[in-house]
Amino acid sequence: MTANQRRWLRRLIVLMAFVLVVVILSRSFQKNAKSAQPPSPPSIPVVTSVARIGNQPIYLIGLGTVTPFETVTVRSRVDGQLMSVGVKEGQMVSADDVIAQIDPRPFEVQLLQAQGQLERDQATLANARVDLQRYTILYSQDSIPKQQLDTQISLVNQLEAAVKSDQGLVEAAKLQLVYARITAPVSGRVGLREVDPGNIVHVTDTNGLFVITELQPISVIFNISQDSIDPVLKRLRANQSLAVDAFDRDFKTKVSKGTLLTIDNQVDVNTGTVRFRATFPNKDNALFPNQFVNARLLVDTHKGVVLVPAAAVQRGPQSSFVFVVKSDRTVETRNVVVGPIVEDVAEIDRGLSANEIVVTEGVDKLQPGMKVTERQQGAAEGAAAQPPLSP
Repeated sequence: MTANQRRWLRRLIVLMAFVLVVVILSRSFQKNAKSAQPPSPPSIPVVTSVARIGNQPIYLIGLGTVTPFETVTVRSRVDGQLMSVGVKEGQMVSADDVIAQIDPRPFEVQLLQAQGQLERDQATLANARVDLQRYTILYSQDSIPKQQLDTQISLVNQLEAAVKSDQGLVEAAKLQLVYARITAPVSGRVGLREVDPGNIVHVTDTNGLFVITELQPISVIFNISQDSIDPVLKRLRANQSLAVDAFDRDFKTKVSKGTLLTIDNQVDVNTGTVRFRATFPNKDNALFPNQFVNARLLVDTHKGVVLVPAAAVQRGPQSSFVFVVKSDRTVETRNVVVGPIVEDVAEIDRGLSANEIVVTEGVDKLQPGMKVTERQQGAAEGAAAQPPLSP
């Protein structure tokens, strides 16, 4: 190999070494540059729901008391010994059912005496009328004085009055016999017995024998703010039937369903509320007298409004807002005007459209522009798609 060839070979080796060094340095610089870049933030897991179009019922809610339409304390209307009680405590009875019996024998004796007195006076009256006919004939023949005829006429009138009095005594004795047989004045449930058979009962007894309370139908009286009178009155004047639901004290279980009957005629000046009365068929006896319930009155229904789960609505210092998931899976805040919230479903009057996705869980970690990962989206949408309780 010549000197010239060796020189070119050294130059080629130096050039290749230089290129190799440049490649190594370039790769090292790119690696360091990549390691110097900040890592992209992780996606935040959230639960979302889809805004939908639906109907939102509007309710008035008040604490109420179950009040029977009729509560009767059964008392004896005659004095005597209580012979028997024909019903059991807690038994349902109908009006005019026999529920107790007072000893009737003293009243039977009184009836017999009154009837005997009546028959005696009737016989005396018949004889006086015969004498009156004779005196009338004799007076027409000028055989007796006018005074004797007038006296006989007066006697007949007295005896007729006595017969009427006797008839009244007979009817009174018969009435006492009727009162000795005690019947239910109303249909309802028999309460606890106050007097046992064998005791002497009196008309003046204050406790009576027992109390009968009507359960079917039954009413609930509840208080509503005076500001809500006008919309209710408008519907009552239009003969509209307003549904009322009775819930338990925890407002979790619907006890019974009825309709509004009427409202009171004045406002309570101490509370600023008005009493409403609703009626319930109560076929299953779920409502019990003096029971406390929460009454929910349906007064209106907003139709075709945007609905989202109430958990999606956040309260800010200026207004309410929701986190909306955009198409690139990032979130933005959206100010909204919130309407009534019923059964954990919020009505959105302005600021949100149907089919937009809102975040319902995980909002405490979100900031505008963050990327999110939706989880349990199907379950959340299914929960949001459930309609409010039907009225």
